[in-house]
Amino acid sequence: MTPQPNPEVGAAVKAADRAHVFHSWSAQELIDPLAVAGAQGSYFWDYDGRRYLDFTSGLVYTNIGYQHPKVIAAIQEQAARMTTFAPAFAVEARSEAARLIAERTPGDLDRIFFTNGGADAVEHAVRMARLHTGRPKVLSAYRSYHGGTQQAVNITGDPRRWASDSGTAGVVHFWAPFPYRSRFYAGTEEQECARALEHLETTIAFEGPSTIAAIVLETIPGTAGIMTPPAGYLAGVRELCDTYGIVFVLDEVMAGFGRTGEWFAADLYDVVPDLMTFAKGVNSGYVPLGGVAISGAIAETFARRPYPGGLTYSGHPLACAAAVATINVMEEEGVVENAARLGASVVGPGLRELAERHPCVGEVRGVGMFWALELVRDRETREPLVPYNATGEANAPMAAFAAAAKEGGVWPFVNMNRTHVVPPCNVSEAELKEGLAVLDAALSVADGYVA
Repeated sequence: MTPQPNPEVGAAVKAADRAHVFHSWSAQELIDPLAVAGAQGSYFWDYDGRRYLDFTSGLVYTNIGYQHPKVIAAIQEQAARMTTFAPAFAVEARSEAARLIAERTPGDLDRIFFTNGGADAVEHAVRMARLHTGRPKVLSAYRSYHGGTQQAVNITGDPRRWASDSGTAGVVHFWAPFPYRSRFYAGTEEQECARALEHLETTIAFEGPSTIAAIVLETIPGTAGIMTPPAGYLAGVRELCDTYGIVFVLDEVMAGFGRTGEWFAADLYDVVPDLMTFAKGVNSGYVPLGGVAISGAIAETFARRPYPGGLTYSGHPLACAAAVATINVMEEEGVVENAARLGASVVGPGLRELAERHPCVGEVRGVGMFWALELVRDRETREPLVPYNATGEANAPMAAFAAAAKEGGVWPFVNMNRTHVVPPCNVSEAELKEGLAVLDAALSVADGYVA
């Protein structure tokens, strides 16, 4: 679709936004939101007719791109048939969505509790774990993000937690493996894995195993930097949870539904958690939906004991109809396989070529359509391109890089000293190569800040 400029409408949209919309994670007077006129496939455009290749997938959720006709048709059909209905009833779209999700989750995660998004999925997973074990504490990793609601943001391990950290939420943070910036002075991935597991077991011992309900981990941390865990780490955490009677919760809100070239990232590591949260890609974000996939043992806890939790819109028919259509589209069009194939043949090799040319790139890591470039001032010392949680002038190098990417027609996902490459999972090879060429030019801007 060729976008048609309409700057007068764009100005009116922008004025109404600035007058009335309160934006998340932002100082309201310091932001300048782009007025978006439309979107299709892997692209969106503004009211000036400028088109952008979306290397953010919205907020890492448009796994099948924008405006897929089969999903739009499913939403329209469901709206005409039954727009909404209370969650206490059996509804066809809800039942079918749960069935399709359960068919793809690992192990015996066959019962699905629907939420409105990822944060409340994490909230309910933690509540289930605490009720199942009768224990109060939750362990989670630094360099993680689990949502913006009260419990989820306390479980989060990045600076977005700080302003809301009550210190009384029963959350204890630990260091997960990250070989590039090891907290364990490891020289190899094997050392990193072993030392990270030893650190976690020590944390469990000193916190008291009988007080710990759950360990919550992103299977592959997303906004924190797409840090793929070393071989054996998640299996080691599974073993520790089994040893100490702790519920193992994997957060697949960002990594799930094809993002990693598998239905769930857990499949890459042959590990089965007790609870698994999902959202985003379950219906490509077309209608808000999330959920918790529940193991048989935890489901049994609530077989004759009421689960004390719920949501007005749990399993909303429009959202579930979109999920059914999205999962079917992903099967029919080989979207998961496309993510795996192009990640291995185009994105990975392409980003590694960029790293060879640009001294600002310290590391390339990722899988499927889930990649990150770690940007540095000095490859030898690994000094980050910008300080941790940088703002204002201190963040100028990343701001300059992002501006250059946008000028070239790619909308980047930047977070601290990293840029993520997370396009839709059904992106084409030509679109990827177009985007990598723009990143090549933008990285030259970041090179100007290298020591």
